[in-house]
Amino acid sequence: MAQTSDSPPAAARPPWWRSIGPALITACVVFGPGSLVINANVGATYGYQLLWLLLLAGLLMGTYMTMSARAGVTAGATHFAVLAEAAGRPVAALLGLVLCLTCGAFQFSNNLAVALAVGSLVPAPYVLATQLSAIVTLNVVLIVFLFQARHIFKTIEAIMKVMVGVVLLSFLLNVFLARPDLPGVMAGLVPRIPSELSLGIPAIVDGAVKDPLVLLASLMGTTFSVAGAFFQGNLVREKGWGPADYDRGVGDAVAGVCVLTLVSAMIMVTAGTVILGTSADNLATLALTLRPLLGVTAFYVFCLGLIPVALNPFLINAMIGGTALADGLGLPGRLSDLWPRIFTVVVLVAGLAVASMGLWYRIPPIHLMIFGQALTVIGNPLMAATLLWLANRRGTMGDRRNGLAANILGTLGLVVVLLLAVRMLWFVYLRISLLSGTA
Repeated sequence: MAQTSDSPPAAARPPWWRSIGPALITACVVFGPGSLVINANVGATYGYQLLWLLLLAGLLMGTYMTMSARAGVTAGATHFAVLAEAAGRPVAALLGLVLCLTCGAFQFSNNLAVALAVGSLVPAPYVLATQLSAIVTLNVVLIVFLFQARHIFKTIEAIMKVMVGVVLLSFLLNVFLARPDLPGVMAGLVPRIPSELSLGIPAIVDGAVKDPLVLLASLMGTTFSVAGAFFQGNLVREKGWGPADYDRGVGDAVAGVCVLTLVSAMIMVTAGTVILGTSADNLATLALTLRPLLGVTAFYVFCLGLIPVALNPFLINAMIGGTALADGLGLPGRLSDLWPRIFTVVVLVAGLAVASMGLWYRIPPIHLMIFGQALTVIGNPLMAATLLWLANRRGTMGDRRNGLAANILGTLGLVVVLLLAVRMLWFVYLRISLLSGTA
């Protein structure tokens, strides 16, 4: 029947730039202080030569984020809900628990990043007290926010857009002031193995675990975050997108990955230009190293960009863990629901407790990371395989199942996380052997 002039007009869609949001949240979680330091170290060690590896990691991340977003909008439900229906509630609960524990295990590093940043600003006698006060205060403020905010997703989405803008402008300005060698940058996009790179597996050398490929493995692991990609299915549901928003879900995922990869590339190029051959294994050293080379203005701009990088993952990482657990258990699974907030508090408190004990007893961070690394061994391949299965499941995707290219890249990504998992499992075994004195 023809539409008459009295028929209500179709609802206007918002412009594309207002729709972008879920993937930016994921990008903010993935690109934290650890990612910044790793990209800077890769650039400082190998210059522009491994830009191609960063792009490969971004391509794999984009593949899994788009698979996750496509499955979320097409199914009209979160991955945990689909898993509960297709494979049973225990499977969904297992995935939710794995993702929650992974986020909880790494939450302490977010606390440590803030503590180390604050500690560098005060005299030595007051460092510990200042660090503990800072992270306790920050966690309390975030917990109050959790139970006071009515629309958590909208609030976080708005904050993240501002934060991403600050990060992009800050690091873009630093790249411009650094004046990189453009032909060298272009050459870095061509796959090759740097001559100074030693290939091999982790081994115990002179009483310590040595891993010649630790920077490469860390670069892949921090940029290609399967946990972040997996939760993209929940975030598109938070946005309220359904099958009609398929293109928006894909476009949002692509935009988020482009932001993540671009920021990482800017850090790598800046470091490869101004501090090549210099070690910068923490944020404070990196900032201080760049100061005499980029100038006072660029130094402060760089420090301005560090603020959102340090704070962005803090709450969102915990909320991903808490929401995933609630959704996996079959409880209301939106960020603003009660159970996700409660489980988020549990993740926050656990991360605070581990970080506080580490600071108080002066436990080297690497010892605390063993637990998180062990969980990553279990979590990443399991989540990657689940996403690949969901994206190819006719009952979930219908005619929008993965094509040949997506399956090839998805399979490559699964192989990569399996290899990284095996490598990390061997590394953890060597570390435990050293700590137990059996090596």
